Amino acid sequence: MRGKDRQRGHLGGYVNPEARIPQDHPLRQIRPLVDAALTRLSPLFDELYSPIGRPSIPPEHLLRASLLQAFFTIRSERQLMEQLSYNLLFRWFVGLSVEAEVWDVTVFTKNRDRLLEGDVAHELLRAVLADPQVRPLLSDEHFSVDGTLIEAWASMKSFRRKDGSDDPPGPGRNRPRDFRGEKLSNETHASTTDPDARLYKKAAGAAAKLCHMGHAVMENRSCLVVETKVTQASGTAEAEAAAAMIGAMSAQHRITVGADKLFDTSGFVADMRGFNVTPHVAQNDNGRASAIDGRTTRHPGYTVSLILRKRIEEAFGWIKTIGGQAKTHFRGTLRVDWMFTLAAAAYDLIRLPKLLDAAA
Repeated sequence: MRGKDRQRGHLGGYVNPEARIPQDHPLRQIRPLVDAALTRLSPLFDELYSPIGRPSIPPEHLLRASLLQAFFTIRSERQLMEQLSYNLLFRWFVGLSVEAEVWDVTVFTKNRDRLLEGDVAHELLRAVLADPQVRPLLSDEHFSVDGTLIEAWASMKSFRRKDGSDDPPGPGRNRPRDFRGEKLSNETHASTTDPDARLYKKAAGAAAKLCHMGHAVMENRSCLVVETKVTQASGTAEAEAAAAMIGAMSAQHRITVGADKLFDTSGFVADMRGFNVTPHVAQNDNGRASAIDGRTTRHPGYTVSLILRKRIEEAFGWIKTIGGQAKTHFRGTLRVDWMFTLAAAAYDLIRLPKLLDAAA
């Protein structure tokens, strides 16, 4: 049963929370945007919860608490619950009264799994961008797309042969592995702790790591992330995920999409043109013919798109920092997708107050 998002005007009897939170605190500007987005998501919450039974943790509380975990880079749910037990700012943002009991960490994580399975993180991102104040800030013509590696919470020691023919592990709890002379491949090996993780390196000469791959689409006017996706890491995952995200946008008019040299393939360029999209892809000059020719590069907008495309790399740096708990807490593509998308929503919410002030 869905718990009710009851919030008291006065916390702790005669203590007014509004008087305790500084007027210029950044969360004061972010909170109305979050509340408006959660109001839009209320019908979705009703579908996820039974109308009968014991009330659960309100989904609004779960999402506000999860956003706090991203905003303040709190590395574990246990530390988040500790902060909620005594931090008045956190209680005010989540909607807890001073005398309210803080949830047990296992109760919090189990209740959050319901939102994870309901793809609520993606819906929250869309609900934030659907705000009437935010929509005018978004471009509907010019976008950028890119991918980044997300290191998995899985040790290389867990990367073992699928047929179980490895040498027996050494003694002790943290048992050592000897990889000398062993050829490691995703075809023959898999992680025993995170089967979705893949051994991959994005650049020649870099160390191969167990990781997932995160993908994002950013609009170029205000540089806000508008769509995300997490996949298993592979050499074709970036182009495939980009085509899926751009194709789902189903533009009614022609749009442009900036991308780096990795996307300069005949297949990706053909997919984009099939979607009524002009691919502003950086030309790959490593000795082979580029799929982008003078018909595209002659326009001034092509150069502008390549400049703005670099902003998505800056966004990835922020998203992986504020969502860094994925590396230490989440296993599996579904859970990493939750973290990555929630961190993207947090990134947009951090940027929006300044953008709205500038537009006022």
